[in-house]
Amino acid sequence: MKRLQWSHHREANRRLAEHGLSLVQWDVLRHLHQQPDATLHTLAELTFQTDQSMGALAKRMIERGLLKRVAGPGRATRHHLTGEGERAFEAGSSVLESVLAETVGTLTEAERAVLHELLIKAAGSR
Repeated sequence: MKRLQWSHHREANRRLAEHGLSLVQWDVLRHLHQQPDATLHTLAELTFQTDQSMGALAKRMIERGLLKRVAGPGRATRHHLTGEGERAFEAGSSVLESVLAETVGTLTEAERAVLHELLIKAAGSR
């Protein structure tokens, strides 16, 4: 499993670079697309980063025009995707779909269902 994950990450990063993105940046865009009101702390947790590293990444993504800061309740600062961020998310999503199609996508539907069941079972046995 880990070897496949590494292969996915390497290939996704290589192809995302053509769009000016890294896998980590696309992951932030993906989570903000799914949860537009996520806090910086939530984004850090979702992307397996520290609050500090997520803050630095968000700052760079703001400078590139992918994100914008939005005032939240109290002192909370939220981030939203800009139009450019949405376009980058969509382009990155196509990249990730193609990477997965070339690996897991070569399995039959029945094989993918079994794989999914086994992964869910293994994750639940912790």
